[in-house]
Amino acid sequence: MSTAGPALDTLRPVTTPEGVELNLRLAGPVPRACAWAIDFVLRVAVFIALSSGFGYLAGLGVGLWLLAAFLLEWFYPVVFEIWFGGATPGKRQMGLRVVNDDGTPVQAAASVVRNLLRAVDFLPLLYGIGLVSMLTNRDFKRLGDVVAQTVVVYRDEPRGSAGVPAAAALAPPRPLALEEARAIVDYAERVPELTPERAEELARLAEPLVGAGGPNPRERLIAIANFLVGRGR
Repeated sequence: MSTAGPALDTLRPVTTPEGVELNLRLAGPVPRACAWAIDFVLRVAVFIALSSGFGYLAGLGVGLWLLAAFLLEWFYPVVFEIWFGGATPGKRQMGLRVVNDDGTPVQAAASVVRNLLRAVDFLPLLYGIGLVSMLTNRDFKRLGDVVAQTVVVYRDEPRGSAGVPAAAALAPPRPLALEEARAIVDYAERVPELTPERAEELARLAEPLVGAGGPNPRERLIAIANFLVGRGR
């Protein structure tokens, strides 16, 4: 199975500067909006708490509250993205994180740029420009992500061969290249997350292995994956 050709689902293959191949699973507008809503509620709660605390300081308290509100609004996401694994509490709750386009951890300069440009993405109302940008960009990037060269992805946990559904092992009909074997195992691990229709559609991309127009391509690929991870040998 080759990684060339049109992209399927939201997976994007990248190679890190260290030469490690990764598949980034991009997050679309809906989970990102949910993450933003969670962070918004948290910020409002902090704003209210600060208002209560600084209210006893009269004019000085107002000044401190305005300064704290500015820092909280614009640098709350920056702090979490740089020092807490690329994820604000909202993104962490939704299983998301911010990374560079090449899959490496986001750096301070990129985080500052992508968050300052929220002022543009928010226009004309409720991230209207940002939403249009995400819907027209294959990587779901808002303008801040485009300029900062960042993407928002799911925080996929590493999975081992135990993630391959158990089935009778089937040897592949021909020797496989390393990337082909890895793609088959990755597919088998993802099958439980896919609809039956999508799983069949993806399996038929491997016609040289499952047979052109042959029955049950999904089951054949899962069986080959079981062989590749050492079951039934």
